[in-house]
Amino acid sequence: MNLHKKILLAEAPLAIALAIVCIVSVVVISSLGSHSQTVLKHNYRSVLAAQRMKEAIERLDSAALFIVAGERQKGIEQAEKNRPIFEAELKVQEGNITEAGEKEFTEKLRAAWTDYQAEFDRLQKTTGAQEARQLYFSELEATFYTVKTAAGEILAINQDAMVRKSDAVRRTAERMNTVTFTVAAAALALGLFISVLLTRRMLQPLSALSDATRKLGEGNFDTRAHVRGNDELAQLARDFNAMAGRLAEYRKSSLGDLLQAHLSMQAAIDSLPDPVVIFSVNGELQNVNHAAETLLGLKAESAVKEPLKRVHESVRVVLERVRSHVLSGKGAYVPRGFEDAVQLPSLMGDRYFLPRGAPVYETRRVVIGATVILQDVTRLRRFEELKNDLVATVAHEFRTPLTSLRMAVHLCTEQVAGPITDKQAELLHAAREDCDRLQAMVDDLLDLSRIESGRVELFPLPTAVSHLVHSALEAHKQEAAEAGLSLTLESALPEARVSADHERIGHVFSNTIVNAIHHTPKGGNVTLGAHPLNGFMRFTVTDTGKGISQEYRDRIFEKFFRVPDTEPRGTGLGLYIAREIVRSHGGDIGVESEPGKGSMFWFTVPIAGQTPSKGG
Repeated sequence: MNLHKKILLAEAPLAIALAIVCIVSVVVISSLGSHSQTVLKHNYRSVLAAQRMKEAIERLDSAALFIVAGERQKGIEQAEKNRPIFEAELKVQEGNITEAGEKEFTEKLRAAWTDYQAEFDRLQKTTGAQEARQLYFSELEATFYTVKTAAGEILAINQDAMVRKSDAVRRTAERMNTVTFTVAAAALALGLFISVLLTRRMLQPLSALSDATRKLGEGNFDTRAHVRGNDELAQLARDFNAMAGRLAEYRKSSLGDLLQAHLSMQAAIDSLPDPVVIFSVNGELQNVNHAAETLLGLKAESAVKEPLKRVHESVRVVLERVRSHVLSGKGAYVPRGFEDAVQLPSLMGDRYFLPRGAPVYETRRVVIGATVILQDVTRLRRFEELKNDLVATVAHEFRTPLTSLRMAVHLCTEQVAGPITDKQAELLHAAREDCDRLQAMVDDLLDLSRIESGRVELFPLPTAVSHLVHSALEAHKQEAAEAGLSLTLESALPEARVSADHERIGHVFSNTIVNAIHHTPKGGNVTLGAHPLNGFMRFTVTDTGKGISQEYRDRIFEKFFRVPDTEPRGTGLGLYIAREIVRSHGGDIGVESEPGKGSMFWFTVPIAGQTPSKGG
């Protein structure tokens, strides 16, 4: 037998195997269809039991009506005939629970059936038609419908299951038959075709090359194909061995570089005193530095399930929030200030950490992870507290001499201490304005101290919107007139009340109106308005000034911030204090502006008696 026939003979079992696989697949699928019919029988038995129980309970109800109508003997006979039928079918159903939810309905049916039998027994014991009628319509009839409904629900579950299973199994069987026949026929034809073409070219070295290739694919770069000769297959084997050698060298060098890079990176983050936590793109903990292990108790070990549950709850919440922010594609997470710091108890006292997050990108700028750094700001926060205490103390100490100075200037201006010249009056008037400005600064600093220490007390009361707006209008009408501006109302004010501290909201109005007056040229307009919005009242102060650039709109509510290239006035605390007052009321504040088109400052306060929505 020549080599050609031997190879063909060697390939014949493959074709036979494919044919056997095809036949077995058809048999298995057919058996699957037969098995599905067997499964459906269980549902059919439950359907049959439910139908019989419905018929039995209806006949029992007829028996009860016979008793109510005075045909007691006839009713008792019919009841005795159907009660065993119902009980027997119910037991069949209890032993044939196969669908989700069927057990609950069966238990419900058993409970209702027990109640029905007890009430039916009481009906049988009644002595008069009126008593039987009252018992039937007050109790037995409702229990009858409960039993019938429960049996109907069991019937519906099993009927739906029969239809669903039958359709699913039939479709699966048809699809699998088609796929099996197609794949088997294609594989058989392709195998025979390739076998005929490659029979004369397949030699023993192919096995060695195939084995070496498989091992190389599994990561064994030391494998070699041992083939002797000078033909093409031998040359291919030598090229393969050379390639495997170069791959082995490359792998060793690459792994060394990667290991060195990893160790360098770990040493770098371990040198940081602040906790560093690195998450994968799936949100799983990937790596931590030494500070995170020491301060937070985190371990980047695969054996530890849900490692974040081991840290303090406040820290876990912050880590999850920053991780979600970064991995959702929102970019880096930057805290707003010390108010975002998280408190962590320790043996040395409470420590405060400010969270920051940054995405980890691959070469194509695709986010593949998130790095979270908890910056230890305990000392900075204490310095901030000391600074606030110092500012509050200095401002408080300024108050008494400043009050005396203002009183002295006022008495001199009013010529209580004697007549003054026009030049003296001009100087005293300038001194009084400076005293008033200094008093405003001191008041702002004291308000700042109260806000940051949490000592601001609010007394919100239902207050008319018109009263708040008109009070603000009257308080600044003269100042606007002196500046050559028109201070007016936008439109008719809503007839509503807001839950507000009149004095504090007046302070917010004062800050926004004074800002508008100072930044609106002579001949311009400042307009006040109010409109309801999602359970809030939205107050607006609109001017026709020069507007605010986009880069400064969010920063104007920060402490001590002033827009560049503007005349320095006050301490830069007014809008910050206004924001904190509005937020203390449960509202929000903002600005809408375009350079050269003026600005509109707005803030919201909850309407009294309404529940605000998130849209406020």
